[in-house]
Amino acid sequence: MNQRKLSVKHPNLHTENKNKQIYFLCAMPRSGNTLFASLINQNSNIVVTANSITLEIMKELFLLKQDDTFKNFPDEQSLNNVMDEVYNLYYKHWNHKVIIDRGPVCTPGNLMVMQKHFKQPIRCVVLVRDVLDVLASYIKWFENEPTAFPNKFKTIDEKISKIMHKNGAMAKELMSIQYLLQHPEMAVFIKYDDLVTQPEKELRKVYTFLNLPYYPHTFTNLNQLVVNGVQYNDGIVGKNMHTIRTEKVMKVENEYRSKIPKKFIKAYGHITF
Repeated sequence: MNQRKLSVKHPNLHTENKNKQIYFLCAMPRSGNTLFASLINQNSNIVVTANSITLEIMKELFLLKQDDTFKNFPDEQSLNNVMDEVYNLYYKHWNHKVIIDRGPVCTPGNLMVMQKHFKQPIRCVVLVRDVLDVLASYIKWFENEPTAFPNKFKTIDEKISKIMHKNGAMAKELMSIQYLLQHPEMAVFIKYDDLVTQPEKELRKVYTFLNLPYYPHTFTNLNQLVVNGVQYNDGIVGKNMHTIRTEKVMKVENEYRSKIPKKFIKAYGHITF
């Protein structure tokens, strides 16, 4: 009896995802992240993710190198193999050619990890807004949703101090922006005021930067953000934090700047874009 050796083909993750382009959204809080994602996601070939955990996965894997179990048997190449494939594996089943992953990839510590293990050029869409306008937007949210922020922070002063803490989301994004301003080849900058007053022009900038054909977006009758059938659970991070106006893209004057405590105006009023 002739025996035939079976040939088993192992899937090549790079081959499976070879047509996927992965970029990043680095954005200040309250700077139009959800609006931007809702607009871009009208194009079925592209998806902007919600807040992504991929970077956290990379960081946790990197920290394993400090674990005693790893030190006992420091097989660095095997761990590196896993880190090399995080983005390919995470987005393996997503039916989009282009993925824009939201996260602060360009802080110095994050870049150190990303540049070693992310095998595509790092390109970022960066949404910016004057810091005082960001704080005014937060104050409006505090007043409209008084139970949305952790109860231990009672006053506007306490809440803004939490937001602006050196380990908070704002600090991380400002750190990323500072780096990217020095490396313009890595980023396209979109100002919030420009996005809401001339959205087509700003989206065209993104398409040009990413070398993608422009898609004819609509700027009225918008949909709330849904990614792969999943919506934000704002009961976790704050009621109505990620709700957008659906009637049309427009600028709404924010009268809450006058409620920003003077010490924050003095500290952050110079950070404008």
